[in-house]
Amino acid sequence: MINFENTEIVNMVIHHIGNKFEGGEITLSNDCFLPEDTDVLNLLKTHFLSAFKKDAYYHFLPYAEEYMNNPVYASASTIFDDDGAFYSQSVEIATHLYEQSNNPNIKPGEVYIVHFRNCNIEEGVCDAVGVFKSETKDTFLKIILDRDTYQLVGESGINIKKLDKACLIFNVNRPGGYKVCAIDKTNNKEALYWMDGFLGLVPTEDSYFQTSNYLNLCKDFVRDIYNQDNDVPRADQIDMLNRSINFFKDVDVFSEDRFKEEVVQEPEVINAFENFKAQYETDNNIELPQQFPVSNYAVQDEKKYFRHVLKLDKNFHVYIHGERKYIRKGYDPERDMNYYMLYFRNEE
Repeated sequence: MINFENTEIVNMVIHHIGNKFEGGEITLSNDCFLPEDTDVLNLLKTHFLSAFKKDAYYHFLPYAEEYMNNPVYASASTIFDDDGAFYSQSVEIATHLYEQSNNPNIKPGEVYIVHFRNCNIEEGVCDAVGVFKSETKDTFLKIILDRDTYQLVGESGINIKKLDKACLIFNVNRPGGYKVCAIDKTNNKEALYWMDGFLGLVPTEDSYFQTSNYLNLCKDFVRDIYNQDNDVPRADQIDMLNRSINFFKDVDVFSEDRFKEEVVQEPEVINAFENFKAQYETDNNIELPQQFPVSNYAVQDEKKYFRHVLKLDKNFHVYIHGERKYIRKGYDPERDMNYYMLYFRNEE
């Protein structure tokens, strides 16, 4: 778990990155900038760090078998070794980002390179280098007093509660590509340039990674195999999803044997699940172990993608969170319609 309570901003610089594809330019600040106002520094700290709440970590990929060939890794290493190199390395980072901004869908914006001290992580207290890009501007109304009359003017600025793209490099595990947190709120294929082209990151295969991938496996299995094309009623599909997510919520250590026994259950479904898992591992170039610690953060993050809605024509949406035994499906020949019978104790 990351703790930023005592973290301090010790240096910062802001550059502007245009869209290279459309002829935009890179505009570099002449020097670093560190606000003297403590309140402003605290606002910046909140803006930069509050979004890093997950235990989802990445590490840098070596380029041509050498980590120092990865530009962001090399710049962060230089900063960690020499505080005086901060500005020159910020220029290197901004220039590298500009070279990657060669796509018509990439938005221009400011890039902030920040040096933090006293980040408290699992490995201990360490420095960190942050790279943040602000692409989205909001319009704010500012109240001013002019000749004893209050007036409103519109100003464009950054919403401190929104962070478009971010990367936080902790000064631990340098030989293995550092410990890195990364965020990309744009969430589209064109923005892969941030994680892949610019940073060159891959997920660290820890408990968050394993939990997230196994839950994705369960969701994809229901979607692709355990579905209505294979005569599985929609209510049974939702029940499988519910049992999967509840299993992960109730255990500290995942056991695949126990999961198959309690969740998948039927021998023919277990066989289909095992085959699907093998193909999933091949397609995603990963190996999911049969036992691993469960990450509660990953369970919470993935839970929102598990759909619990049973849609009946355009008349009803039934949200199923309970056990399958409380739902019974039937057919009414007089109406020539299907029906569901729901069992419950209290109505709210």
